[in-house]
Amino acid sequence: MSKSGSCLCGAVTYTLNETPKEFGACHCDMCRKWSGGIFLGVQASSDKTTVHGAENLTIYTSSPWAERAFCKTCGSSVYYRVTAPGPHEGEYHFGAGTVDDLGDLPLTGELFIDNKPGGYSFAQKTHQMTTEEVMALFAPPE
Repeated sequence: MSKSGSCLCGAVTYTLNETPKEFGACHCDMCRKWSGGIFLGVQASSDKTTVHGAENLTIYTSSPWAERAFCKTCGSSVYYRVTAPGPHEGEYHFGAGTVDDLGDLPLTGELFIDNKPGGYSFAQKTHQMTTEEVMALFAPPE
């Protein structure tokens, strides 16, 4: 079963041809600035994802290993995509708020937990990774 999503104005739409099983949160400085708070994302592989209206996206290379896309018209943060060579290359992380229906997908993990502001926390326990752990997983070796 697939899931669909879009930006606020509908100029960009996408279909996830594999139903996600979970979503996660990122507390890094870039995600907080990009999303206005916690970035909640749904992971999808590039070979099982179709993006329509890509000409309406602005792509910003935010680090040596990733890019972020937002709608040129409404400004919605649409996705974060890993660009570094390796097992995660091409992997999308669509903003959970852009998914048409999250249903009962569970929030299972938090990245950059050591950057999380102290004023909030999630009710359920999640798998938590520090900056050092995330960088070891995603950042390309120097």
